[in-house]
Amino acid sequence: MTSPHSPRDTRRHLHLHSADGTRIHARVHGPEQGPTVVLVHGWTCSVDFWDPVVALLPDTVRVVCYDQRGHGHSALPHTTGYSTTALADDLCAVLTATLAPGSRAVVAGHSMGAMTLMAAARRPELRERAAALLLASTGAARLVEATQVLPISPRWPRLRAAGHRALLSTPLPLGPVTPLSRAALRYAIMGPYTPRATVDRCARIVHACPPAARVGWGRVLASLDLEDMLADVVAPSVVMAGTADRLTPPTLARRIAEHLPACEQLIEPAGIGHMTPLEAPTTVSQTITDLVDRHLRPPRQEPTESVESTHREQR
Repeated sequence: MTSPHSPRDTRRHLHLHSADGTRIHARVHGPEQGPTVVLVHGWTCSVDFWDPVVALLPDTVRVVCYDQRGHGHSALPHTTGYSTTALADDLCAVLTATLAPGSRAVVAGHSMGAMTLMAAARRPELRERAAALLLASTGAARLVEATQVLPISPRWPRLRAAGHRALLSTPLPLGPVTPLSRAALRYAIMGPYTPRATVDRCARIVHACPPAARVGWGRVLASLDLEDMLADVVAPSVVMAGTADRLTPPTLARRIAEHLPACEQLIEPAGIGHMTPLEAPTTVSQTITDLVDRHLRPPRQEPTESVESTHREQR
């Protein structure tokens, strides 16, 4: 098992095209014949965000990560290319390109990545290909009302929502990573006891996101409403939310868990903020591994009665 800061060697890179022609970059780790896990990152992140989790997954697992449009090495879409429909289109394109016909995968999404899974709930590509799902640090609707990043009293709900809407859609560049920006990032999206090295890693990833993508997706998040899709998320699912998550507080995760038809578990890691794969990679990787073991690996073959009878007769 490698260090959580040193992901397994990359086997290959893929470039594919979504329904509207946007170029999507994907990265594949592990053996081609192993059970497959597909990882979908969130707003302002990239495939690098998953490195600590990838490093902790069993070497027998094949891992597919991809950059959401506008992030990492995927292309910036046209101004009309920011929508939950586009998120679903991109995921379906990745599943079609990376999974063999008839095969299935455990699909894990973080934040906007989990919203991608909800957005694709009615797509046959997900319904037929997802053996199980992990929805981490996410919400289905009313994010600007629930978010607790700005210290505005709930007694002023309209002001609070307007402030968070402006925060999500600000076009201002984040600039270089500084002690001040690291402190602000830790407060907004990470737990209070997150190690500095983890905050630094997170800051480098978030600050690398192009402002156009940050704004385009921030506006989508500000008006997000996917609650009607929850009843169509039919795959066995686990929901996760850190107890110190200000951006998508655990109340949003609990609401999702209540409405999923096949929710197996709600996990709330204590003291963890919004960036669960970076802050709690062991918990996230173990949860994914458990889903692989339960829903992808072939069941153990129990001896048949005839075989057992033969063994008894031979004795």
